[in-house]
Amino acid sequence: MTKATLSSQELMNQEDKYGAHNYHPLPVVLAKGDGVHVWDVEGNKYFDFLSAYSAVNQGHCHPRIVGALTEQAQKLTLTSRAFYNDMLGPYEKYMSEYFGYDKILPINSGVEAVETALKLCRKWAYQKKGLAENTAKIIFASGNFHGRTMAVISASVDPDARAEYGPYLPGLEIIDYNDLDALRDALKDPNVAGFIVEPIQGEAGVVVPDANYLPDAAKLCKENNVLFIADEVQTGIARTGKLLAVCGDCTCSKSCENKYETRPDILILGKALSGGVFPVSAVMADDDIMLCIKPGEHGSTFGGNPLACAVAIAALDVVKDEGLAEHAEAMGKVFRARMQELVDTCDLATLVRGKGLLNAVVINDTEDSKTAWNICMALRDNGLLAKPTHGNIIRFAPPLVMTEDQINECCDIISKTIKEYKK
Repeated sequence: MTKATLSSQELMNQEDKYGAHNYHPLPVVLAKGDGVHVWDVEGNKYFDFLSAYSAVNQGHCHPRIVGALTEQAQKLTLTSRAFYNDMLGPYEKYMSEYFGYDKILPINSGVEAVETALKLCRKWAYQKKGLAENTAKIIFASGNFHGRTMAVISASVDPDARAEYGPYLPGLEIIDYNDLDALRDALKDPNVAGFIVEPIQGEAGVVVPDANYLPDAAKLCKENNVLFIADEVQTGIARTGKLLAVCGDCTCSKSCENKYETRPDILILGKALSGGVFPVSAVMADDDIMLCIKPGEHGSTFGGNPLACAVAIAALDVVKDEGLAEHAEAMGKVFRARMQELVDTCDLATLVRGKGLLNAVVINDTEDSKTAWNICMALRDNGLLAKPTHGNIIRFAPPLVMTEDQINECCDIISKTIKEYKK
């Protein structure tokens, strides 16, 4: 039996039988994507309101990105870093100029980039800050989600991510998110090397900090000779209405590169860096930090491969040329205004929050209830795909190419579905 003849249920049964049970997907089997839409194997069409957790900011199968992939795939795909390749240098120059850092360390997945940033921070602490070996500490914010590796789950408070994986990595401290006093107290420890934070906590339910939190946190870090590390894997690349979420509420022009309200010492990028076409991530820093890692001390077989370089350049060109940051900011305002109307007229929806096109609606129920999941099932039946997080929160993050008419059509679907839902 070939793949083309299998039904959605048969394909789900295959995954259940042969795959590890480490995910709980919404029961829909997707076979095609184009722009803001996806189709299942039976041909049913849906609006995508998750964007592969913000990896598909540029829309599914954007022709310019796919074109760059296919063109490069016919030339050279992988050399490893044992040799130079003709795409990496141009890509590194492009990234340096695009984001305003001296250097890039190219990696593959988001969590690989986070791990790289943590290692880089500790290298810097011993070489530049002068800490005694094996004493460096890194501060994390409670409610964080930086991935699933041993290092980052050691700093997680999510029992599902953390339980039964111990013993955990030492030298990590967890403080409350959006709490400058907690950060100020933690920074009194002279062995603190870095503070890593998501500008908006996506997995926690799109938790947006106070406007002064990020700039003041960065200032506190600078005053204490501690690296401010921004995990922009999910929030970066125009998702929140700015090139980076650390741009805050600045009003710089369309070409806003390098004009951050808050400039991280180490910047972590991933997901939409490839438009969802290929795994690409990156760590950005200036020479004083990045050059602490010497040859042989860190690397990746696939990091900086020619295919990834071509794809990332095309993906970032699309963001700039199509004005996706500005568009996301405008469409986000439309979405939140429509969802606020829902909150004002429906007891089941209690709160809408977010920035740009990274938003969430809080459902009036307990975290361990099935209500948000069941609403997402009803949304699926009505032609829109979204996923709950933390039980009673539904995250809404469509591709940034969604038009205003499409946003309003989707808001109609969401509002109608939630208003008609019966517990």
